[in-house]
Amino acid sequence: MNRLLISICFIIGLTWPPEAPAQPQPPDTGISGVYEVVLAVEDLSWSFAYWAQYGFRVVDSAALNEAQALKLYGVPSALKSYRLQNGLIDSHGLLRLIQWSKPLGPGVGYNVPETIGSRMAVMKTDDLYRLYDLYVFLRDEKKEPWLPTEPTVDDLFGLNKGAKDFINRPVLVRENAVYGAYFNHVFFQRYGYEIPGYGTIDPDTPLKTSEFTHHDFFIKAPDMSGIQYVADVLGFRAEREPEVNGDWQKGPRQVFMMENGYAHLYQGFVSPNNICGKLKFFIPLGVRPDRSAHQRLGELGITMHTLFAPDISKIHRTASQYKGLAATPIQSNEFGEKSFVLRDSVGITWQIIEKSDTQNKPVKKLEFVWTKN
Repeated sequence: MNRLLISICFIIGLTWPPEAPAQPQPPDTGISGVYEVVLAVEDLSWSFAYWAQYGFRVVDSAALNEAQALKLYGVPSALKSYRLQNGLIDSHGLLRLIQWSKPLGPGVGYNVPETIGSRMAVMKTDDLYRLYDLYVFLRDEKKEPWLPTEPTVDDLFGLNKGAKDFINRPVLVRENAVYGAYFNHVFFQRYGYEIPGYGTIDPDTPLKTSEFTHHDFFIKAPDMSGIQYVADVLGFRAEREPEVNGDWQKGPRQVFMMENGYAHLYQGFVSPNNICGKLKFFIPLGVRPDRSAHQRLGELGITMHTLFAPDISKIHRTASQYKGLAATPIQSNEFGEKSFVLRDSVGITWQIIEKSDTQNKPVKKLEFVWTKN
């Protein structure tokens, strides 16, 4: 089996081969992929303008005073909170912007790729080179702290059987990363096929980008046992056993800017209720800065992800009894939703929300639809 193809699939969140090896059956929690990325910011006005270019609009807002925020999140600071949605996709891939009146710290911030404690969120685009050129301009001309990686392209699924030429074009995916003090992006663009339900681009979106399709977590741990609760408690399915990826593979080398001799341990998870909203965990095996102390609620940057399920009481009971997890009592969050906050042993924070339905129905089966581009 071609390890190059496998490694690139891991980064953009797809599966090779299409039928993954048999895995233990996860509990039926009803959780349907990552609902929101929670991003704490200093400047709300600039943030609204920034995310509007990616198609995100405010669909709800709320506020908490200091006492309420301390009770809910353990942070002694009042907050303003805004839920943003990309197009009509309300089942996964949303964004929540939080402004703390008294932030606890700067967050992980601008740093080298694969900094421990950092998070990345992935979006599909129809014009990856437009985004790459834009961030190069911001870095070179505006002297802003953005680090875009050179785009790379490959055939992810070994779909290019037979002779390919200008008329019978190859099927490819291009991707790159953009590291920043404000946010870490990964973008991908497909040529020759689509996967319904995995990245939906509203035609009115200025930069032609989708909701968040999957999420990367860089953690400090001896192995992946610390995130086994993702299957045991949250009900995600491991795509395969943990695997070492490294500089010998084109995709990881480009996106994570790996130097020679560098590698990381990787494992991915997907919800049985949604092919999108996937989770990707990485343990650096080489020397990387450790900013995990700043990966906590109350600091700036991505400090939490949310999940929803029709009934959270059973999830809460299981989480409360599971070794290595700390769960708050069930209470209403700032939007009046029944919820609890979950913190694991490797520094990841979740909010589990009780929500029964969405207008957009998640896709559960991975399928290819061929296009003519």
